[in-house]
Amino acid sequence: MRKGDAAIGVFDSGLGGLTVVREIAALLPAERVIYFGDTARIPYGTKSPDAVTRYALQATAFLSTFNLKLMVVACNTASSLALSAVSEAACVPVEGVIEPGCRAAASATKARKIGVIGTEGTIQSGAYAAGIHAIDPACEVHSAATPLFVPMVEEGRISGEVPRLVAEEYLAPLLDKGIDVLVLGCTHYPLLRGVLGEVAGPGVSLVDSAVTTAGRVRDVLAERNALAAAGRPGQHRFYVSDDPAKFAAVAGTFLGDAVGEADWVDIERY
Repeated sequence: MRKGDAAIGVFDSGLGGLTVVREIAALLPAERVIYFGDTARIPYGTKSPDAVTRYALQATAFLSTFNLKLMVVACNTASSLALSAVSEAACVPVEGVIEPGCRAAASATKARKIGVIGTEGTIQSGAYAAGIHAIDPACEVHSAATPLFVPMVEEGRISGEVPRLVAEEYLAPLLDKGIDVLVLGCTHYPLLRGVLGEVAGPGVSLVDSAVTTAGRVRDVLAERNALAAAGRPGQHRFYVSDDPAKFAAVAGTFLGDAVGEADWVDIERY
């Protein structure tokens, strides 16, 4: 089998990683993706680092049963807490979502004042601040945990008064710091882009980790001469640890297209 014929493995705590799949499909339509959403144990952002690492390694073990050429940790919490462990356990190159976002943020800011929003686990890890400072030590990084956003998105509450009011409360301290870039440090958050952009205002650029990660996937596969041959669109497969029917019903909002069906997997076996 050609190296390019292998699939890209992607995992997340739930549906948020589908925003990464959507961007990969838009940028690299011939690629096949095997997706695992750990819907039984979402959210990762409130779990301990040890628990997140264990979950990430189980997802890695499951995805490793497929013929892969690259694995994407499409979860900011897992990327911040377990990327090294996943990289050691996987038999293929592994990419997270944080480093591409850091580079995009450092490149976009003019005021050198960057805001980062994410889950409690991602923010407490300090991964974004460390990554941005490694690129440009002069940047100010102001971070805020925004835990209500994930359950809102999972329930399809991505517009209207409630998301706007929550966004106003969460973003106010960051906007008071004079940020001109806001990093959406969770793969669920691109679905709130309209609300977040409205609240942040036109002077603040939004950095979408899903978009930046898809670009990194393209670059890595090109460097390894592992891009899929151009032709018909790749066929994706979806697996979850709980309630495949609910996942399939909601996933289209994230993916921009109907999933069709998802399969249940007993992730505790891995």
